[in-house]
Amino acid sequence: MSCKNKEYIVGQGNILLFQPNDTHSCVQCDGGTLDYRGLNLPKETMLSFAEEITGQRVPIGFSENVIKNDELSLYLHSLHQMIMDGGEAFEKEEMLLLLISFLIEQYGQPARSCIPECSEEIERACVFMSEHFPEHITLENLCKCSGLSKSTLLRGFTRSKGVTPYRYLQTIRIGKAKELLEKGVSLVEAAIQTGFSDQSHFSRFFHMFIGLSPAAYRRIRGENAKKHG
Repeated sequence: MSCKNKEYIVGQGNILLFQPNDTHSCVQCDGGTLDYRGLNLPKETMLSFAEEITGQRVPIGFSENVIKNDELSLYLHSLHQMIMDGGEAFEKEEMLLLLISFLIEQYGQPARSCIPECSEEIERACVFMSEHFPEHITLENLCKCSGLSKSTLLRGFTRSKGVTPYRYLQTIRIGKAKELLEKGVSLVEAAIQTGFSDQSHFSRFFHMFIGLSPAAYRRIRGENAKKHG
């Protein structure tokens, strides 16, 4: 797995922790099938947990992207199984809070101390991409809105975010595409609405980021929705 300009060998039982917009990609090394269980927590949910656990409603980061902890791995596996089986809300909330508490206690730190500080110019470029992701965005667009030259923007952005502006933009687009697919939007329409040039381009990036094809992702989420609906 690669994340923020670092590479990792990920094994069974490892827990992967990602901040919002952490661009990452995974490649299966042994020819086997990529198999993982994942939870995506909204920013407001994490802020509420941080306030509950630490007494401060501030973003929490993690000191490591990949951790090996058998106890926490068991908590994560159990929680995921509860969700898939449609367990009681009380039980799921309790397990989730325990998992986040242990993660913050052992690996947590203020987000600003683990994410490089971004200049105002870089942040303007990020906001522009978030607001205009369905459109055809060029490096010139980002330079114009940020007031930086191409070379300065690329160096500064990559140093601050750990990825290039293009990779950052694709992360935003894939995130929006997931939301559309979960609502039952067709692959072609999801590609168009998120700014991909064609369905092939969309499918290639989606599989690179998520580890599943868009069709497989929509099918799985649809089956889960019917199961718990």
